[in-house]
Amino acid sequence: MTRHDDTTRLNHMLDYSREAVEMAAGKQREHLDTDRQFSLAITRLVEIIGEAAARVTAEEQQRHPSIPWAEVVFA
Repeated sequence: MTRHDDTTRLNHMLDYSREAVEMAAGKQREHLDTDRQFSLAITRLVEIIGEAAARVTAEEQQRHPSIPWAEVVFA
């Protein structure tokens, strides 16, 4: 995998994380149980973030030690 691919994946992680945060603004935990569309959307965004994180090279992960990679991948 090239550095460019890692950059793309990191950007996807950031973009989808921001989207999830925006979508969750003003919501409470119970909305995940009562709003199926919201629950499915948040679940899918988290899946995309995890899939992108799983494909970031070990070298790039080492450059970003503050990211809990194992937790992100297996969320």
